[in-house]
Amino acid sequence: MNLYFMRHGIAADGADGGVKADRERSLTPKGLKRMQKAAKGVAALSLSFDRILSSPLERARQTAKIVAQTLKLEDRLEEIEQLCPERSAQELLAGLATYSGDKEILMVGHEPLLSSTVSFLLSGKARTEIRLRKGGLCCLEVDDLPPKEKVVLHWVLTPKQLRLMAR
Repeated sequence: MNLYFMRHGIAADGADGGVKADRERSLTPKGLKRMQKAAKGVAALSLSFDRILSSPLERARQTAKIVAQTLKLEDRLEEIEQLCPERSAQELLAGLATYSGDKEILMVGHEPLLSSTVSFLLSGKARTEIRLRKGGLCCLEVDDLPPKEKVVLHWVLTPKQLRLMAR
C-alpha cells in the first residue's frame, strides 16, 4: 500500500479577509494557482488514488478538491477528522485502518501532523525532522495499516518540483 502525504497550498493569514476561525482559512489566489499547477504535476506522475482523504479545514478541502478534479477522482474524495492539525500521528493511523483495503491513499492535511506521521512511520518516533512544504507531496510504502514491517520512503517532492513536472 502506498500512502501519499500532501500539505495544503498557501493559505490566507488569519487576519486576512476577516477570517474568524482557523478552520475557515482558505487558499490565497496565489495558493490556488500554484496548487492547480502542482495538481497537473501529480497527474504527470500518472498517479491514481483509491481514496483522497482531506482534513475538514477549508484550505485542505480546497487543495484536495483541486487534485481530485485534476485527476477526475472527485468521487473518491472524503473528509476525515483525523487529518485535523491538532490530531496525533497515532490517531491518524488508527483512522486509516478503515481504508486498509485500499492500495493508494492520498492524504491532504497540515503541519506538523503530516511530518510527524511520516516520521513516526519511518522511525517509530514523531520527532524525526521532516518538513513538507505547502503543496509538497511525499510517498511511503507500507505493508499494512498499522504497518507490521519496515516502511519505505519512495520520494518527497517540493511544490516547485510538482509545478515543473506540469509543463
